[in-house]
Amino acid sequence: MTARLRLDALSVCYGAITALDGVSLEVGAGEAVALLGANGAGKSTLLNAVIGLVPSAAGVVSLDGVALTGRAVHRRAALGLGYCPEGRRVFPGMTVYDNLAVASPRAKRAREEAIARQFALFPALADKAYDRAWQLSGGQQQMLAIARALMTEPRVLLLDEPSLGLAPLLAQEMLAHVRAIAASGTAVLLAEQNVATALAVTQRAYVLQVGRVVESGPSAALRTSPAIQAAFLGA
Repeated sequence: MTARLRLDALSVCYGAITALDGVSLEVGAGEAVALLGANGAGKSTLLNAVIGLVPSAAGVVSLDGVALTGRAVHRRAALGLGYCPEGRRVFPGMTVYDNLAVASPRAKRAREEAIARQFALFPALADKAYDRAWQLSGGQQQMLAIARALMTEPRVLLLDEPSLGLAPLLAQEMLAHVRAIAASGTAVLLAEQNVATALAVTQRAYVLQVGRVVESGPSAALRTSPAIQAAFLGA
């Protein structure tokens, strides 16, 4: 499979602290890949470096073979990177519809078509189209955050802890949408602590421990991996 997103020896240091140490990974078109690790393993740092929020990052990030080194965040987004950060960060005083509309760079007709696609993917949002974002449940707000990231029609979607703060059943429902997004052709890199559910909705996974990839492979095979035990349980 040709890599849509490729990281080669990505490293990030904050002073004397190494947050990422030579991380290399790939995500193919239409593929969902999990990035697993305990809190502090470097998952959010990696996603921030990919989208361009860590200017000091070393190594190469490329999208469909085009190196993104030195490009600003908005340039990376224009090239096809979508980003849904941890914590939802929807616009609380705006309606669901307006949260989606404001994220689209398209003309009115294309924007309306994109909104319709998001409502088809997340029917619960369609029922709340003209409610304010603050009126939504936590799970609905997370759906809105993901839908807003998809409004730019990204080739690669970066998801940072989308199940954080959700009840187990809601987390499973939320992450089940990852499959549908990938099936549409969008590559997904999913950073998660919810190991079992993340492995259930992805094809492959990488395990991060203290800024390094300690294991990678098919998600099904990693469910019983000793590296998973070490990364999450300190074994």
